[in-house]
Amino acid sequence: MNNHLRIALDLATASVPVLPLRRGKVPFGNCPTCAKNACGGRPNMKTPGPCACPHPCHAWAAATTDPHTLNSHQWATAWRTAAVVAYHPGGAGATVVDLDNAAAIAWARATLPATRTVATTRGEHWIYQGVMQSVNAVRPGVDIKSLMAYARWLGPGTGTTAALPAVVRALAAKEPSSVRKAPQTVTVPFTGQSGACPHRTPAYLDRGLAMAEQRITDASSAVHATVYRTFLAVLSTHGRCGCLTDTHVIRLFTAAQAKGETVRHCTDAWTNARTALGL
Repeated sequence: MNNHLRIALDLATASVPVLPLRRGKVPFGNCPTCAKNACGGRPNMKTPGPCACPHPCHAWAAATTDPHTLNSHQWATAWRTAAVVAYHPGGAGATVVDLDNAAAIAWARATLPATRTVATTRGEHWIYQGVMQSVNAVRPGVDIKSLMAYARWLGPGTGTTAALPAVVRALAAKEPSSVRKAPQTVTVPFTGQSGACPHRTPAYLDRGLAMAEQRITDASSAVHATVYRTFLAVLSTHGRCGCLTDTHVIRLFTAAQAKGETVRHCTDAWTNARTALGL
């Protein structure tokens, strides 16, 4: 067993989805089975979720924690020729702030809360607990890698992993002047006033999320408006009681993206809905 595969299996045991990268830190190319999306998977990486193909050919979507897949005959050549092990931060519940130079590191030290750090070739990875959209070049020398992205595994790093702070999430948001104004004709009564939780059982929230996902999935037209109204409805009921988690938000974003919405559109709709409700 080569060292890359050994590292990958150790990470997979710790519930970190992993994949091999070729020289140049790039993923392996689409295998013949998946070329031009013949497998029905996600070789273009435009929607979230893993591919069912056993070949490591879909970049971040190929990342897995399944030891049988990692040890499979289909992955053997990739591990023999791999230059480095990578992982899917979002799949591990994490966000990596990739700082590419000394100036970016200085900015992070002055701006961001301390967290686990990993040294890179030219800079540092700052790792936070929590997921968000991935965005490149949020400022000079700074990328964010979380959902639908991969990062090199360069060791466990040092320090204690902190919760993903609002200041990092804000880096992915558009400038206020470019954010679409929330539709003023949509109004949803707000429940759970003053932080009171209206949930009698956990099933209440689960049912609400399932209904919201189905509403988006069933949209045959006006998808943008449907996504916004659905986000608004969810936030009006669950936005103040503190029960919504990143996992719930990802479920809604995933349903919207399956209908063709981009991560940016989802983020705009979510932000506008929160603004409309004063959250």
